[in-house]
Amino acid sequence: MESAEAQRTALRGVMDGWKAAVDAHEPEKVASYFTDDAIFQGLRPYSVGREGVAQYYDSQPMGLKAEYEVLETRSLSEDVLLGYLSVDFSFVDRPTIGVVLAVVLTRAEGEWRIAHYQVSKND
Repeated sequence: MESAEAQRTALRGVMDGWKAAVDAHEPEKVASYFTDDAIFQGLRPYSVGREGVAQYYDSQPMGLKAEYEVLETRSLSEDVLLGYLSVDFSFVDRPTIGVVLAVVLTRAEGEWRIAHYQVSKND
């Protein structure tokens, strides 16, 4: 990965698709942005693989929306990228939850996917 801007562009490419699928309540599409063996840690116990990601987002309420801001990126190798983001999850019937999100993206066959996803609440 050449520049910080190229890193941000790659990260946004994945996270924009993730956000659109979260906002549309399309859990299978959300899961498509993850690797087959992704480690996923939302605000509940972790899972491994796309099925766990889909189940997690299927259990989220209708109307859930995600707004994110990229805080930092780091290229760990040519095909591995670390992203650190601030995300606000808003709901129709309760207060917004702010989290920080760390993701590790891997690139295979020209496609970036989330291999690791971990959130922590902003307190």
